[in-house]
Amino acid sequence: MPAAPTLWTYLIPVLLLACSNLFMTFAWYGHLKFKGAPILLVILVSWLIALPEYLFQVPANRMGHAVYTLPQLKTIQEVITLTVFIGFSVWVMGEPIKWNHLAGFALMIVAAWLIFRA
Repeated sequence: MPAAPTLWTYLIPVLLLACSNLFMTFAWYGHLKFKGAPILLVILVSWLIALPEYLFQVPANRMGHAVYTLPQLKTIQEVITLTVFIGFSVWVMGEPIKWNHLAGFALMIVAAWLIFRA
């Protein structure tokens, strides 16, 4: 009989998804700071940044699916994405987050809450 899930069983997938999302955010948006770089170079560098992302994302989903449903895993990922994106937008790209962005993100968080309701 398998052991009962612990706090770490729930937390480790979330932490791994957070790490994976840091890589993916830089892969998807980091190149925007280098608009003069050739597009093929940007694609290659973005791909090289995204590759390690899978080292975090695949185990996160594999382990997470033991305690979360698939829709819950996707919802966790999206909430992490919004959180990482806000920090990236402000601190890396220097683009402020405005009230309407926060309101829209808040509505997505409400959607996440609905998904986790039993």
